[in-house]
Amino acid sequence: MSTYILGISAYYHDSAAALIFEGEIIAAAQEERFTRKKHDPSFPHQAIKYVLSEASITLDDVEVISFYDKPFIKFERLLETYHAFAPKGLISFLTAIPIWIKEKLFFKKMLRDELKKFTSKKIQILFPEHHLSHAASAFYPSPFKEAAILTIDGVGEWATTTIGYAKDNQIKIIKELHFPHSLGLLYSAFTYYTGFRVNSGEYKLMGLAPYGNSASAQLKYFKEIILKELVDIREDGSLLLNMKYFNFATGLQMTNDKKWTKLFGVPPRSEEMPITQEYMNLALAIQQITEEVVIKLAETAKRLTNSENLVMAGGVALNSVANGKLLKTNLFKNIWIQPAAGDAGGALGAAYLAWYVWKGEKRVKIDSPDSMKGAFLGPEFSEKNILAVVRKYQASFNYHEQFNDLTAYTATKISKGNVVGWFQGRMEYGPRALGNRSILGDARNPDMQKKMNLKIKYREGFRPFAPTVLEEDINEYFDISCPSPYMLHVIPVLDKRLIQLPENFKNMELYERLYTLRSDVPAITHIDNSARIQSVHKNTNFKYWRLINEFKSQTGYGVIVNTSFNVRGEPIVCAPDDAFRCFMRTEMDYLVMGNYIFDKKMQTNLKNDSNWKEEFKLD
Repeated sequence: MSTYILGISAYYHDSAAALIFEGEIIAAAQEERFTRKKHDPSFPHQAIKYVLSEASITLDDVEVISFYDKPFIKFERLLETYHAFAPKGLISFLTAIPIWIKEKLFFKKMLRDELKKFTSKKIQILFPEHHLSHAASAFYPSPFKEAAILTIDGVGEWATTTIGYAKDNQIKIIKELHFPHSLGLLYSAFTYYTGFRVNSGEYKLMGLAPYGNSASAQLKYFKEIILKELVDIREDGSLLLNMKYFNFATGLQMTNDKKWTKLFGVPPRSEEMPITQEYMNLALAIQQITEEVVIKLAETAKRLTNSENLVMAGGVALNSVANGKLLKTNLFKNIWIQPAAGDAGGALGAAYLAWYVWKGEKRVKIDSPDSMKGAFLGPEFSEKNILAVVRKYQASFNYHEQFNDLTAYTATKISKGNVVGWFQGRMEYGPRALGNRSILGDARNPDMQKKMNLKIKYREGFRPFAPTVLEEDINEYFDISCPSPYMLHVIPVLDKRLIQLPENFKNMELYERLYTLRSDVPAITHIDNSARIQSVHKNTNFKYWRLINEFKSQTGYGVIVNTSFNVRGEPIVCAPDDAFRCFMRTEMDYLVMGNYIFDKKMQTNLKNDSNWKEEFKLD
């Protein structure tokens, strides 16, 4: 009997579903893409419905369902934590515990009640540990027969960081760091303190860090204070947090604001406050410390496993700056990072564990470059779906019968400074748009970053944009020795691309520095002359590769700007209707869906859409 296995993550953030068949990934998607609620934690009804439809099956055809963590152990951790810190945390205790007693203590029943909406069949449910699910998502789709495993996030049940080793179909966890001591939670504390939202704004903190003054006495002081008062970091990368400065264990916020204010001399920044140099320096301080810890952990993983290969998952594995620094150490011959490294990827890892560990199946097929299919695991839409949008909005369009004609037209528009929404094929799994649900621009254009931030994404102007580069041209622009298909490495732009900066550059205000020309690809060159790169292989995403290659034919540059197709606070678009509405709500110039091109100047305004900015909560 052929085996379908369904993996689920839910109830914390980024709920998702993943379906595998005989060890092969069939489909995977986050619930947020369907509900249009960013980081949606609810049970993934629509994601499950989608992955089943992709395989043309019902839940009756699924042999086993695997949930990505152990709720009872998580409840045990909550109880022990409240007991350890009592009487602190009473308000939090009175808020959280009744919900657990009412609902989550009967977690299996709650899951079965949700699954009854799909089938009356009683399907076996497995509950692997949270970090084991992360580890599985990192190793099993990787191109390695064996590897060291490093998983770093906020917290699962008890574990916050694990080091493991995997070979063939087996995974062994070697070392664990336990709550409340967590690199992920430490980073999230600084995310909160610098005015960004926890569990969604960590990448903003990472993007802000390069604006810190690396030569300043304040940065040195901040790092000294962090290492003296907040965290004790050991040589093996393990750490101990000084919990008198943190409230996340028992409270409803990350830090003890009074103590942090006294410690750093600056109050917590609210979203409305300007981002002053102090907050930039705080961001740089914690980013540098995070990089140091990640490298120490990787060194320990190397020492314990002696493997040439490393795989990574967990939320901290999305810190692409730290990943880039780790890559440069050459500790490992090969590094592979799960593109859906956060909780969404836990659904995939849980499914893999059911196949390889619970069923004991052999891992006989190793795909190259990996088994993720470029992370293009979400839904695809037909021409019929696009035409439905045309009729709904009475949209004006041009149709190109030949795809080569379409790419030639699109490349020309990009080269002339236009911003283009690009909607093709299957939707990406994970937090990054990789060329199927993307907004594109000319990396050579010095005004492109400002335009895309302020008029397209409606977000903070300091935020950098990522380049997409033809894999064969990667060494023409960036200092990297391997492909980077998932936008998970921040790498220096080559010196030959850089432009000499003014002598007073470091003393300029934030936005003066931001808009100073730094390279011949200024739209993707960050303030520290780095870039978060994505390389595109012809065989992985031919349509996107074809577009960039056409742009190269026209301009001589095999690199363009790629950002996710959404506005601030909105999940990445899923369906043609989502894409068209996002296109119309922004100052995007063109939208390409399939072989259809929509020119903004030719469209009529959306009806009854004046308050659309209230639809998405800004993050």
